[in-house]
Amino acid sequence: MIEIRPALGPPSAETPAGGLLWALRLPFLLLWLAVLLPVSAVEAQDAPLQGLDEFIEAGMAEWGIPGLAIAVVHDDEVVLARGYGVHRKGEDVPVDEHTLFGVASVSKAFTAAAVGMLVEEGLLHWDDPVTDHLPDFRLYDPYVSQTVTVRDLLTHRVGVGRMTGNRLRWLPHRERAELVHRIRHLGPEQTFRNGYVYSNVMYMVAGEVVEAVSGLSWDDFVAQRIFAPLGMERSNTSITQIGDDANAAWPHQEVEGEVVPIPRRNFDVVGPSASINTSVSEITAWMRTHLGTPGEVDGVRLFSEATAREMHRAQNRIPDAGLQGSLSSYGLGWRLSDYEGRRMSQHGGATDGMNTNLVLLPEENLGVIVVTNTFNNFMNALANRVLDRFLEIEDREWDRMYRDAYLDAYERASAARDSIHAARVEGTSPTLPLDAYTGHFYDSLYADARVELEDGALVLTLWDDDTQVMDLEHWHHDTFRGVWRNPAQREKFVWFSRGADGSMDRLHVHWTLRPALLQVGIYPSGYTREAVFQRVEGPEGER
Repeated sequence: MIEIRPALGPPSAETPAGGLLWALRLPFLLLWLAVLLPVSAVEAQDAPLQGLDEFIEAGMAEWGIPGLAIAVVHDDEVVLARGYGVHRKGEDVPVDEHTLFGVASVSKAFTAAAVGMLVEEGLLHWDDPVTDHLPDFRLYDPYVSQTVTVRDLLTHRVGVGRMTGNRLRWLPHRERAELVHRIRHLGPEQTFRNGYVYSNVMYMVAGEVVEAVSGLSWDDFVAQRIFAPLGMERSNTSITQIGDDANAAWPHQEVEGEVVPIPRRNFDVVGPSASINTSVSEITAWMRTHLGTPGEVDGVRLFSEATAREMHRAQNRIPDAGLQGSLSSYGLGWRLSDYEGRRMSQHGGATDGMNTNLVLLPEENLGVIVVTNTFNNFMNALANRVLDRFLEIEDREWDRMYRDAYLDAYERASAARDSIHAARVEGTSPTLPLDAYTGHFYDSLYADARVELEDGALVLTLWDDDTQVMDLEHWHHDTFRGVWRNPAQREKFVWFSRGADGSMDRLHVHWTLRPALLQVGIYPSGYTREAVFQRVEGPEGER
């Protein structure tokens, strides 16, 4: 080990006469350092990250990203934790490494870890039937209801998929217990254990298992058993816990070609799948827990190596391209694949206006997290640039590859949207007076809907929730385009149909479960579901 003594430093302001002597010595000192310290510890850390600031700033400008933060851990050290941009567009509060961002589905690994900790304590098993812990749990089929296990919930192999469009909107202000009850009315997208169907609601059920077994709500368990031991003091499981915290990013979304701030939306009801808010400085402890000595960080043993291995072991195959491309699978809260021949554990996260990419290369003891406050693919390009640098791979144009692919997707989605607009039948009118469309409607899965007249126009409110309101614009015939009052939720199509007596007794809602490209709009989409609400006598009608 070579020691650099303080005496070799530059002269202080109190000894200006030393300046000339220092100037004469400096070239010899630099030569001495170059010979004896060809790669110092500091240089070894800085070299992979040289030029990263410029890369990030250019990417943020091109993608219109208001705020971004990044952290890198390597060999059990945090080698970078930094913020860029601002909390909110149009304001000048800067993002730093302590700024809170919603990390969305990165929350799933915390839920899987919570289950694993309870497995270690002998309070449940990965392969316990869910009904052992939630006796009233039911799904679409009696056999599946009795057979589905906790592991099935965590690996997206139940066959039950998304509920509504724009990611997580479904009964957002109801209790989790009500959601658990209602999913028995949701049919499968694939047969049980016969494929990969990504499901936020199944992770919500896993969170209810945590509460049933531990006696702590999922939120309290994560706070007490994970956040606290790891020193994640400001991290939380709900936007309601952000409160007046001055250092929290605000979500944004591209609406009609412009990135704009949008309201924060509460995802507590599906919290175990997506509601954690944290900073890059705090989540590095979580990342290090999965690297180095798995399950342990800074002398704190959070869970065993066996649990860590189980979380990062392939559990369910994710469909791939066949003969070309890498194999992918899902573990327990982690997506598993490879990167340049190294095993990779990764998860993305996206809720309204928050986008996250967390990547681990365990063999390299390397991890990267990028958080942003608008939807974009630059976060993937940035993570890949960092991985390449530490793997000593010459810089590749990840930014151009992702940007070009995005622009192509934007053009295709825009053309498809234009085709939908072109198919609109002009010159039609609703077949009945507008008050004939008003009333209360009900669906066993999707619960309550109410249509009213406001200022001569139809307004649809879902779930008796004043945050879930859309204005119905006549499209053609008895079809309307519903425009959500929350701009982040965009729009959707609804239509009415008549019963035997000629009255409008059914309300049809076309849920977009995944848009082709949200920046273009909630439609077009190749992944949708139609819900049919039946007219009932009143808000307390037949259930």
